[in-house]
This record gives sequence, C-alpha cells and structure tokens, in this order.
Amino acid sequence: MPDGLSAALALPGLPFVLIAVVAAGVVYGFAGFGSALIFTPVAVAFIPPETAIAAFGLSALVSLFTVVPGAWGEADRTAAGTMIAAAILAAPLGIFALSVLDREVIRVIVALVVAITLAALVAGWRFAAPPTLASRAGIGAGSGILGGMTGLNGPIVILFQLAGSDGARRSRANLILFLTATSISFLPLLWMQGLLTVEALWLGLILMPLYAVGTRVGKALFTPGREPIYRVVAYVIIGLAALMALPIWE
Repeated sequence: MPDGLSAALALPGLPFVLIAVVAAGVVYGFAGFGSALIFTPVAVAFIPPETAIAAFGLSALVSLFTVVPGAWGEADRTAAGTMIAAAILAAPLGIFALSVLDREVIRVIVALVVAITLAALVAGWRFAAPPTLASRAGIGAGSGILGGMTGLNGPIVILFQLAGSDGARRSRANLILFLTATSISFLPLLWMQGLLTVEALWLGLILMPLYAVGTRVGKALFTPGREPIYRVVAYVIIGLAALMALPIWE
C-alpha cells in the first residue's frame, strides 16, 4: 500500500470526515452551496486546514459530472465568470495567510464567518440596487481570499446571491458554477505555495466517490418551485456549520 494512502487512512477522525463529505454532497446537490460549510468545520477539527482544503478541492472534481451540467444552462455565466476570475486571482493571498496563521485562529475565523453570514441572511438583508461588474468582482475577490485561508469560499458569494433578486433556480446554478470552479482552483494554488501533500491527494481520492453519491442524492431532492423551503434549509445549514466550527468540540 502506498505510504500516502496509509497515512490518509490513519488520519484521526476519518469516519467523521467521511460522514461529513457525504452530508456535504447532499447539501450541495440540493441547495447549490453549503458543501464547504458542512465539510470544513468537521474536517479541521481532526486534520490540518491545508489538508482539508486540498482533499475537498480534489473531491469537488466530481461536481463537473454530477451537478455542473444541469446548472450550466440555468446560470448567469457572465456574472459567475466574473466572480470566479476575481476569486482565483485573490485566492493566493488567503493561502498565504493559511500558511502563517495558527490552526485555532483559523477555526475561530471559520465560526465567525458562518455566524455573520447567517445573521445577515436571517435579518433579511437585501441589495438596494442591481449588482455591477465592480461589485461582482469585489465579491469574488473577497470569497477567494476567505476560501484560500479557510476553505470557505462560499459564505460571501452565498450572501450576495441570496440577498439579490435572482430566484432559487438561478441562484443555485450561479453558486454551483462558482463554488465548483474555485474549489478546484485551490489545488494548483496550494501546490505553488508548497501546501499540497500526497496524503491530502489520497484523502481526496477516498472522498470522491462518497461526495459523488451525496451530490446525486441532493440533486434529486431539489424542487425549484419550493423557494421558501430552499431558503429555510439554507439558513439551517449555515447555522449548524457555525456551531460545528467553534473550537470547543474536542
């Protein structure tokens, strides 16, 4: 057995990480977001953040076959592409922060980010004006920095989408394109900064089939006509993630 595979199988808390990736896939297939919000808080409780981000980025490759094809025709591809490009350009700043910050500091940042996201959504915050090219680029850049540092490339753009005027179908499609593309982009960026390990790659391969099954199940559960339920589920997802991210679950 390869050394990297042996190390991945010996990771502490591996059963919890496997359960988390299945749950993350179901949530992502249903809502179009929330996978990192579910997976990251659980994973970083057991393994280094950079390992969690790299492994999850590799597992996200299956989204190209499970949920991206259906989202492609429903998304605003120009808007999503603007945010994706800005996020990829800004992500190295977040990855640099990941390399120098203490693990417990990152866990606290994760908890704060998801809690603030939830509070803004529940409070009913909405945009007063249509988003511009500059605002989309700024949202993408902020998401890239946060994603590179914590693995949570979603909260900022989730808030942006759900606070806008897009319906559930388009919001879900935009988020699927953005989150899949940016999650995958973290792999070469982590490699360039020396944070991509063989152990993380093997863990990502282990997670792949479980994440694929989860996304298929979630996609089958999505019903576009039930937008109120969609938003409630979104709030519950983020709330649970905020609680799980707190560095008290040892």
